[in-house]
Amino acid sequence: MKKFLMCVVLSVGFSALSYANESEWDGSVLDDATIKKIQGAQFNYKSCVAKEMQKKGYASIESRTATGAIIKQCEPVLADMRKVYLEAKVPAVIADRHLKTMRIKLTRRLLKQLMYQEAAKAAGNIK
Repeated sequence: MKKFLMCVVLSVGFSALSYANESEWDGSVLDDATIKKIQGAQFNYKSCVAKEMQKKGYASIESRTATGAIIKQCEPVLADMRKVYLEAKVPAVIADRHLKTMRIKLTRRLLKQLMYQEAAKAAGNIK
């Protein structure tokens, strides 16, 4: 009885391991052309944020509000990047996680820069 139970436990364990390997995604399967597309989409997103930040209207409003408005203006560019990921058959969960991480990092940098500009303006260094 113990041998039978042990065989059942081992077979269930091995089948679970094989299922886990099938459901995982290997990031190295992306070809160079796809990586270039993703890098181009990242550049487009960052340049959209930079161009939007240069507009004069954001200088007159509070930095957190301006940051939110700038990020919202560039959301369509981020959606284009998601399409590139999905066309490359990257799982949506992984693509969304990467896009969220990139959006958060860029938002933090943008907020920090806008807060610096706001403080400099309040101190009289920038007109």
